[in-house]
Amino acid sequence: MCVFKKVGVFLVKHKGHSPVDLIITHRKMVEKVFTILVVFCLICLPLVGVNYDLTKYLPDSSPSAQALDIMEEEFTYPGMGRVMLKNVTLYEAKSIKDRIADVDGVDMIMWCDTKTNIYGSSEFIDYSDIGDYYKDGMAYMDVTFSEKDSSSRTHRAVHEIEKIVGDRGLVAGSAVSDTNLGPTINSEVMRVMVLAVIFIFLILTLTTTSWFEPVLFLSVMGIAIVLNMGSNIIFGEISFLSNAVGAVLQLACSMDYSIFLLHSFTHEKANGVEPEQAMANALRSAFTSIGASGATTIVGFLALALMRFGIGPDMGFVLAKGIALSLLTVLLLMPALILRYQALIEKTQHRSFMPQFRGFGVLAYKIRKPVLIIVLLLVIPCYVGQGMADFTYGNEAVSNSPGTPVYAAEQEMNAAFGQSNMMLALVPLDSNITEKAMTDEIDALPYVKLSLGLASAVPEGIPESFLPHSVTGQLHSAHWARVIINVRSAGESDAAFRYADEIRSIIEKYYPDEQTYLVGVTPSTQDIKSIITTDYSFVNIISLLGVALVVAITFKSALLPLVVLIPIEAAVFINTALPYITGQRTMFLGFIIVSCVQLGATIDYSILMTNNYLDARAQGDKKEAAIRAVASSALSVLTSGIILMTVAYALYFLSSVEAVAGLGHLIGRGALLSMILVLFMLPMCLMIFDKWIVKPDYAQKKHARMNRIHAKKLVLPTISALHQQHQRLHEQMRANHRARRQAVHDKLARLLSRREKPAAAPPDETDQPQSNPIDEEETTDENK
Repeated sequence: MCVFKKVGVFLVKHKGHSPVDLIITHRKMVEKVFTILVVFCLICLPLVGVNYDLTKYLPDSSPSAQALDIMEEEFTYPGMGRVMLKNVTLYEAKSIKDRIADVDGVDMIMWCDTKTNIYGSSEFIDYSDIGDYYKDGMAYMDVTFSEKDSSSRTHRAVHEIEKIVGDRGLVAGSAVSDTNLGPTINSEVMRVMVLAVIFIFLILTLTTTSWFEPVLFLSVMGIAIVLNMGSNIIFGEISFLSNAVGAVLQLACSMDYSIFLLHSFTHEKANGVEPEQAMANALRSAFTSIGASGATTIVGFLALALMRFGIGPDMGFVLAKGIALSLLTVLLLMPALILRYQALIEKTQHRSFMPQFRGFGVLAYKIRKPVLIIVLLLVIPCYVGQGMADFTYGNEAVSNSPGTPVYAAEQEMNAAFGQSNMMLALVPLDSNITEKAMTDEIDALPYVKLSLGLASAVPEGIPESFLPHSVTGQLHSAHWARVIINVRSAGESDAAFRYADEIRSIIEKYYPDEQTYLVGVTPSTQDIKSIITTDYSFVNIISLLGVALVVAITFKSALLPLVVLIPIEAAVFINTALPYITGQRTMFLGFIIVSCVQLGATIDYSILMTNNYLDARAQGDKKEAAIRAVASSALSVLTSGIILMTVAYALYFLSSVEAVAGLGHLIGRGALLSMILVLFMLPMCLMIFDKWIVKPDYAQKKHARMNRIHAKKLVLPTISALHQQHQRLHEQMRANHRARRQAVHDKLARLLSRREKPAAAPPDETDQPQSNPIDEEETTDENK
């Protein structure tokens, strides 16, 4: 109640004051609030969980999600691992296998001793039958863990297995990937951020006129990033993609807001306006451009939140929240920092390192027609080809990326023993005879290494009730039977999808009228593929409509959104078609994300160019307006685009995780294409639609708006007579306190100076003057 009462008093006291007045006059309070929020978010930052499993984002209605729920409830969904030993005998491999089986967190190990008595004479062992698990002095084992890949218990078990294996072999699999993925991504993202800050500082140093301005920009963005990362605690946990690219994209997409505000303030101050009034004018004049820029980016990111696949809402909300917090930080905190450090900004002024872009504008005007023709010829085939690339959909794009130790281990294992893909069939616990017949038929498939169910593993004549629950509980629960199927394939490939469909058809043949499930990397990836491909068109349309609506409201025009979006959408089509043209395999999730990110992050370039064209068109013809629009927009577009391109390509070159690197490549290339088309194609589009988009009264309305802004004077809070009396009393008390401290300081200084003087020779008593009692008293007091 006390807090609400104070807020009410504050609102009553400042009734009649605009938000701009309050931001400027209470800037010290704003600084304190942001300091508290930053400290709180830094505390929350380690508490935000990160998820690396894409199957967790499947909608509840999907078969894989339902199967995973059943598996968690009845058996727990196991993590998977692979072990290969080198230069070992059959019996040495058995000894190491038993040690691994005793590790806490390991559920079972599939090896040749499951079906073959390896303790018999070697003459009775048919090595061709166990070739999938032992040959040429190498042993291969499939490990299932008691808990899922992301469990801390599984991670501890993986580390223990790595110690047991040591230099004698290799450890790989999804559990190993998950164990190593978190530290790998965190270290790589940290390197990317450090490199991005260095490059952005250099870029801003070249494009600004003060050595301190880049420090101010990066500080403001750093505060906004900390606020966003710490506030992610409201979600509990976020995806690895949001964690990897969220801070980088927030830094790259939000830098414009700070630049807009500082440049507007500098312009106002150069006209002789007092600093506080100049900041008020700057906030009012820059708010429209900053707000429109932020709104389009937020809408583009929020379109991801409408995906059925859960990682879309995860990334959409994290990125949109980051942009919103950047806007608030720039509009609330940055005015206080600019006013605090304006003297330092002025002292560190330097000449501009950038050339005039008039010649660049003339060049853009000269080649406008060839550029438009080339883009029109490319757009249609690129639109058709963008969905024809070789895509990946599931977890394998996350875990087994080229360049990682796990990937190298996987390749070596595959070369020696072939690929291994574990699937689990869930069938009703009806009849052991039906289960055994189904298991045997699946086991007979040429691409199946092993099909193991309890009905087929228990010797004939031995009732299941005779076996301990620790054995039966791994494959039978109260309602479900679990069959382990090991397939010779990758987790995600056309062959794996075909094998899964054939296995599923066999299961349905034996259980025609009952609910059954096939669980694993391949079935989950099939569900992800079917869901995410239908999300693409819907998300694209929503992001386009949302951005168009923001642009229409900003410009108060129904036609301008079409003109503004033409170069950006053309750049998106070309960018997303290049993987198909170059034969590059890419992750479909990144394909969806980049469409929204590129649209939301680079539409600002088109808005800025259009604004400058309309301003120039009010003073000249179409040709001059096009040249001046490019000349006045080039520096801002190049600065923003190069920053986005730099941080995105840093992800591409520094990340060993395919999903993160691929997304960085798409975003970086998209920023480059958007820059090129906005600078060289958009002026031609504006000239074509000139007579429909240029309004006769545009200049008059803008001039009137600026006059209204400059006419609004900064209103300071009114202070009552009693409050003024309290202020004077506090000022007098502070003055008295300073005077007392100064007096004590002066006395101490005199005393020290007297003690430091060298002792003089004692004068002759006859020459010694008579002492003055008053002087003696003063000396005594001073000594005291």
